Amino acid sequence: MSNPEQYDMGFYQSNYIIDNQEPSCNDANAYGNVYGSREPQATEQPSSPAPPEMFLPSDYGGQLFQPASNLDYYSQSPSVDTFDEEPPLLEELGINFDHIWQKTLTVLNPMKPADGSIMNETDLTGPILFCMALGATLLMAGKAQFGYVYGMSAIGCLGIHALLNLMSNSGVSYGCVASVLGYCLLPMVLLSSCAVFFSLQGTIGTMSALLIITWCSLSASKIFISALAMEGQQLLVAYPCALLYGLFALLTVF
Repeated sequence: MSNPEQYDMGFYQSNYIIDNQEPSCNDANAYGNVYGSREPQATEQPSSPAPPEMFLPSDYGGQLFQPASNLDYYSQSPSVDTFDEEPPLLEELGINFDHIWQKTLTVLNPMKPADGSIMNETDLTGPILFCMALGATLLMAGKAQFGYVYGMSAIGCLGIHALLNLMSNSGVSYGCVASVLGYCLLPMVLLSSCAVFFSLQGTIGTMSALLIITWCSLSASKIFISALAMEGQQLLVAYPCALLYGLFALLTVF
């Protein structure tokens, strides 16, 4: 067999010694300095926050905004409305019993001068009540004519509205025409009330119907003339109104 020493002479001789050595603390610190330099060390103390003056520009000379309550604004603002300061419900709905009473008296007295400022208002409370009263009295007389009453009222108001707009310079609204014609229907309600107790198909009934038609047409034309400043044209306005109220008289008599 060959001598094993002859193999040892061909290897490179070094001073490296293989021993079971435990890593020391100095070696751990060395590795930490090389591989852990990017991580913050636990022994570093947290830096104190920077003062707010460092974030302001050097030439800033104002002061920070500090909101405060403005007492003058609240003192000058209007106070909240209470229930005592609110208008009545009827006034908000446009129902004025004083004006209704004045219009009713104007219709009942054809010779009384009409107030144009009051008659030019769009008040439909009285006309609706008078139309319902006319239909109720006709029903009591055995004539269910509610549809004819409301239908002829609407068509008649359209015709009178178109005619007055052609005759007057200022013009008139449809609500004002309906209000005036409805209030002037009150004498016709009186005629239909008489038809409940006795028949109007005779000489007395015919004369009464003609008188009521003249009463209603004169009252309506007087109100239109005063509201629209149409002096000297009362007969021209009274004629179409008489035709309209003549239809209601036919319903009442026959």
